Amino acid sequence: MSLDTDTVRRLREGMTRGVLSFPLTSFHDDGSLDPDGFRAHLAAQVATAPGAVFPACGTGEFFSLDEDEYRRVVTIAVEETAGRVPVVAGVGYGWAQAVRFARVAEEAGADALLVLPHYLVAAPQDGLVAQLEQLAARTTLPLIAYQRGQVTFTADSLKRVARVPNVIGLKDGHSDLDRLQRLTLAAPEDFLFFNGASTAEIQARAYATVGVPAYSSAVHAFAPEIANTFFTALRDGDDGTVEKLLRGFYVPLVELRDRVPGYAVSLVKAAARLRGRPVGPVRAPLTDPTAADLADLENLLTAGLDLVGAAL
Repeated sequence: MSLDTDTVRRLREGMTRGVLSFPLTSFHDDGSLDPDGFRAHLAAQVATAPGAVFPACGTGEFFSLDEDEYRRVVTIAVEETAGRVPVVAGVGYGWAQAVRFARVAEEAGADALLVLPHYLVAAPQDGLVAQLEQLAARTTLPLIAYQRGQVTFTADSLKRVARVPNVIGLKDGHSDLDRLQRLTLAAPEDFLFFNGASTAEIQARAYATVGVPAYSSAVHAFAPEIANTFFTALRDGDDGTVEKLLRGFYVPLVELRDRVPGYAVSLVKAAARLRGRPVGPVRAPLTDPTAADLADLENLLTAGLDLVGAAL
């Protein structure tokens, strides 16, 4: 497949301009998809000028969507962005299923794909490379590999991945900076790297030191004021603001997140609801926060908005 260089250019420019937005997928209280709620949420996200929009990924509960729901989510994202920012849709499971979702995303008008870690099994390096090769041979869209969970590339494997014509980058969720530095040095100069750690702001300074300043922000999904203030402060070397937000908001948020498995998504959705965003509940196997944790989240959100001079 030939490489879409315009998408690469737009992504590169967006990475320097703002955080990468991972919108939430809206559900009704009965668990059914809420397209109107998602459209409203997505429009609010785009209005805050993110570097790119990544619908139906981990924060967007890709794992709980069927193909028809996925199609509607990606289509709405393409419609609402209207070309203002790149749309990178999530795909995953094994490569055969990833191809099915890739075709849907391609038909819906997505600009690129984020290849989420495959399902269940551990695999050798040759298999990890082959997984991307199989998908790349069956889609015209640029691919960004996501190493997290059972997916970890060696420097030699990444060299092979980077030679696949339409694989354009790597998102890292392992936070192993020694390994990540080796990967950035092994990759071509034009290869894109993203910080994909949970609550990425916590490690953003460390990632930047190994040449990976771009990051995804779950906080942007419910408090773009906080996320954008942090991004600007980090980019401009305003260490005072960075540390104020880390101490007063991000570190307490991570401590709250770590109380219950799945809170990395559940708390984000709950915080969005606290701000009046029509995102609804999470789908099983995730669970919504307890009343006590929700109260702590509300207090923390108020404190974070106070730090940046915004209102709840």
